[in-house]
Amino acid sequence: MTPTRSAALAVVGWRKSSHSGDEGACVEVAVVPGTVAVRDSKDPGGPQLTFPPAAWRAFAQAPPTP
Repeated sequence: MTPTRSAALAVVGWRKSSHSGDEGACVEVAVVPGTVAVRDSKDPGGPQLTFPPAAWRAFAQAPPTP
C-alpha cells in the first residue's frame, strides 16, 4: 500500500460502487496499468492508496467479518 497524490491518477476514470449510498462514506477505485488506486470519495483531491492488482483482488474477494 502506497499513499500518493499522483497527478497522473487525477485523470483516470474513478468508479464508485453501485451499492454506495448518499452518505459520502465511500471509496472510489481506479484501475490503471499495473496498479489499483483507491481514494476517499469525500476528498477526491486527497491522497490515494495504490495496490498491486493481486492484493486488491484478495482484499475485494475476502469474506466480510461478522
